[in-house]
Amino acid sequence: MGIALSVLRRFHGGVHPPENKAISAGAAIEVMPLAKRLFVPLHQHFGAPCEAVVQTGEKVLKGQILGQPQGFVSSPVHAPTSGTVVSLEEFPVHHPSGLPMLCAILEPDGEDRWLPGLKGLEDPEKAEPAAIRRLIQDAGIVGLGGATFPSFIKMSPPKGKVAELLLINGVECEPYLTCDARLMEERAGGIVEGIRIMLRALQTGECVIGIEDNKPAAVKAMEVAAKADGGRIRVVRLPVMYPQGSEKQLIEVVTGRQVPSGGLPVDVGVIVHNVGTALAIRDAVREGKPLISRVVTVSGRGIQRPANLEVRIGTPVQDLVDHCGGLKPGVVKLVSGGPMMGVAIHTTRAPVVKGTSGILALLAEEVPASREQGCIRCGHCLQACPMSLMPNEMAWLARHELLDKLAEHDLFDCIECGSCSYVCPASIPLVQYFRFGKFAIRNRDQEKKKQEISRARTLAKEARVAREQEEKERKKAEMKAGMAAKKKAQVEQVPDPSAVPSVSATAPAGEAKSASVAAVPGGDDKAERAARAAKSAAAAKAAKAAKAARQAKDAE
Repeated sequence: MGIALSVLRRFHGGVHPPENKAISAGAAIEVMPLAKRLFVPLHQHFGAPCEAVVQTGEKVLKGQILGQPQGFVSSPVHAPTSGTVVSLEEFPVHHPSGLPMLCAILEPDGEDRWLPGLKGLEDPEKAEPAAIRRLIQDAGIVGLGGATFPSFIKMSPPKGKVAELLLINGVECEPYLTCDARLMEERAGGIVEGIRIMLRALQTGECVIGIEDNKPAAVKAMEVAAKADGGRIRVVRLPVMYPQGSEKQLIEVVTGRQVPSGGLPVDVGVIVHNVGTALAIRDAVREGKPLISRVVTVSGRGIQRPANLEVRIGTPVQDLVDHCGGLKPGVVKLVSGGPMMGVAIHTTRAPVVKGTSGILALLAEEVPASREQGCIRCGHCLQACPMSLMPNEMAWLARHELLDKLAEHDLFDCIECGSCSYVCPASIPLVQYFRFGKFAIRNRDQEKKKQEISRARTLAKEARVAREQEEKERKKAEMKAGMAAKKKAQVEQVPDPSAVPSVSATAPAGEAKSASVAAVPGGDDKAERAARAAKSAAAAKAAKAAKAARQAKDAE
C-alpha cells in the first residue's frame, strides 16, 4: 500500500463553485490548424527567461531551440514548426501586469519539417535515470497544470530526500476546464507509459492517480490502462472539492501528510505531476519530441462552439476564437486559464503558451460585478482558506503596506486559489491584495540585497584605496631612507685634512702650495686659482731667464 491512505482525508476549507464543465466535456480533442504566424515567448516557465539563440531572418526547423535557458531553474523554448524567424520583439502575453515580453515571431513555411536527429530511448524503463532526466530537460517540459515548474528538477530529488510516492494529478478542479479529462479519456495509454518512465527516473515503485469522481469516463479509461502495469499504478476517486488540484491539498487527501510551511512535496516523500506532463514526458523520452503543443479548453457561454484543441505554442488567442466560431454578443471578459486562478486577457493577440490550460469567454451573468465594500468580519474567508490562513487580516496589512507583519502571517503559503474571494460577501478582491503584498515584499528584499551588495562594494573600494595609500607611504618612506643612507655613505668617504701628507721641504714654495692645494680634495676654488697663477708666473720667469741666456751667448 505504501504511504497512500486506504481512507481518504479531507483538507481544511475549500469551496464548491459551479463546475460548468458540461459546456466542453463532450468535445473530443481536435488538432488546431497551423496559424499564419506564431508568437513564441522566450519565458514560458517558472524561473529565469531564455536567451534567444536565433536571429531575424534565420530559417528554423520544427523542434529547433529558439531560446536557451539561463540558469538551473529554466527551460528551453523550441520552434513549433519549420519556417522563418521574421523578428525578435516585445509582444503582449498572458500576464496579470499586461506587460509585453520578448517573443520569437515565426512565419511557418507550411512544410512542418522536424529537426533531424531528434530521437528518444528504445527502452526507457531500463535506461539510466540521469539519461531520462536529461531528455526531459532538453525537451523543455514544464508542469502543464499551470505552475510551469521545470519538470526535470522535480525528477531530481535533493540529496537526502527520497520520493516514496509519485502522485499524478488528474483532479482538474477548476470550473469550465476539461482538457485534462479529455486527455485521460483519449490518451490514457500514453499517460500510463509516461508514468512508468517517471517511476524509473525516480527509482520508486508506487504511483497514485487522483481523479475527482465527476469524471467517470476518465476514471474508467485510466483504470483500464493502469491494469497492465501489475499493480504499481492505481487510480483513486476523489470527492469534488475546490482547490483539491493544488498539490499540497492533493498530498494531504491521498497521504494524510502536510507539506510544511515553506517546504516542498518531496519533504514528505511525494512528487506530484500533472497528467498532461506525464504524456509530454512520454513523447520526449520515447520519441525525442520537445514540448511544442498542448491541449487547451475553449469554453464559456460566450463562445459559439466550445472545444478542446491541440494547439501549437505561440498560436494567437484570436485564432482559437475564430476556429470555434467567434464570440457571442455580450462577452464581458476573456480569461486565460480557469475562472478562479486564471488571468484576464487584455488582447486576443496574446499567444498560447505552455501554461495555457483554457481560454474562457464569459458573459455578464458568469462574472460577479459587485463593488468592493468594507470587511464585516464574518470569517467566511477563514473557513474557506485551504491553507488555514487569515485572509481578512492579511488583506488589511497588505492594503496598509505593513510588510513585516504581513510576512509574519505566512503570506507566501497562500496558493492564490481564490476561495476566500469567492465566499467574501463584501466582494473584496483578497487575492489581488495578496499578490500585491508578495510583490512588495519581494521588491523590498531585492532592494535590500542590492543595498547590501552596494555597501559591500563601497567598503571593498575604501579598503583597496587605503591599501594603495599605505603602499605609497611605505614606498615613499623606503625612498627617503635610501637617500639618507646614500648621503651618509658619501659623507663617510671624505678623508680627514690632517691625514694629507706634507710636501717636501726642498720643493719650491709655489709648488709646495700648489701640491698642498691639490692634495686636499674639494679644496677652495680661490686657492686653486692662486696655485695656477703662481705656476704661470714661475714658468714666465724661467722663460725670461732662458731668453736672456741665449741673448748673452749670441753676443759672444
